[in-house]
Amino acid sequence: MSSAPLFYLSYVLCVTLGFVCVVFVCYWNASWRGGFAWDGSGLQFNWHPVLMVTGLVVLYGNAVVLYRIPLTWGQTKQPWKLLHALELLMAMFFSILGLCAVFDFHHANNIPDLYSLHSWLGISTTVLFTVQWVLGLGAFLFPCSPVPFRALFKPVHVWMGHAIFILSLISCISGINEKLILTLNGRNGSSEEAYSALPAEALFANSLGILIIAFGLVVLKILSNQKWQRPQCNQEESVTPLLPERC
Repeated sequence: MSSAPLFYLSYVLCVTLGFVCVVFVCYWNASWRGGFAWDGSGLQFNWHPVLMVTGLVVLYGNAVVLYRIPLTWGQTKQPWKLLHALELLMAMFFSILGLCAVFDFHHANNIPDLYSLHSWLGISTTVLFTVQWVLGLGAFLFPCSPVPFRALFKPVHVWMGHAIFILSLISCISGINEKLILTLNGRNGSSEEAYSALPAEALFANSLGILIIAFGLVVLKILSNQKWQRPQCNQEESVTPLLPERC
């Protein structure tokens, strides 16, 4: 199979898995966790996994593979830069809102903040993501950005993008596991509902974790294939960021 059809097969799989991940995390919290609210109760906490999976994983993953789409290679690069930045901005907004949901829930119920490894990973990933987005905006979209800085920062920007995505996957998987342990282990004193008994909720949430990993592997496969990288042009690093780029 030639490179382009194989890419689009991988891309369709990426988009499909991302959509299924969002459906699964919404269904899990709507069906087993009772739904959603913003009142300081456990229903407010349910927004946290939905927003983090949707933002940090699915939207972020789709944003980082945007430049790999072959149909965009012969077009002006600037609109795709803006779309890339906008998708990441949406992902960042969802992530920050997801953190607000869990912190507000903790404060309303006198629960300590940032005591678990999952919370350390999650907050670190979101902070790195925010710093990365701001630096990327300044380096690649502001007209006053110095060309040497762009050339120096570009490989760092790419590497950090991949690292943040991997951290996002780890954060979400550890969060699912932590939530299941806290809510199912010995809940109401019933061993039938314990996590080790693998009730229906645990089976479903574990499946969500597998889907997230599958989505991440497809994204990383797309990013690692050198044939699917957008061709570089000699002008790309010499023009100002807001001028058209057709390579």
